[in-house]
Amino acid sequence: QVQLAESGGGLVQAGGSLRLVCVVSGRSIRSYIMGWFRQAPGKEREFVAAIAWSGDSTDYADSVKGRFTISRDNAKNTVVLQMNSLKPEDTAVYYCAAETDGSSWRTLSEYDYWGQGTQVTVSS
Repeated sequence: QVQLAESGGGLVQAGGSLRLVCVVSGRSIRSYIMGWFRQAPGKEREFVAAIAWSGDSTDYADSVKGRFTISRDNAKNTVVLQMNSLKPEDTAVYYCAAETDGSSWRTLSEYDYWGQGTQVTVSS
């Protein structure tokens, strides 16, 4: 059984940084696409970033381009979301997800496994 666990969330001031880490256990997922999504209060869960488990291909939502960086360590089965220049509108629960297909990186229904989420709160 594949399990994903996020950590690194917390309270930070606007302009600050946080580093979210997703640890994957249960299977080797070196061929999986890994993604980060977020859900703010009163809003639908939305795509943030994704990375191919094999290779350097990445994708980012327009709202986070230039500020967030997704990376991976296949040997440790971890995916990192480095968040810089945080804004209050980045406040949300952030979820790590794994996809086996390789298409529609931004679509929630395409992902097969999800973590429980970690809260990120950015104050002004």
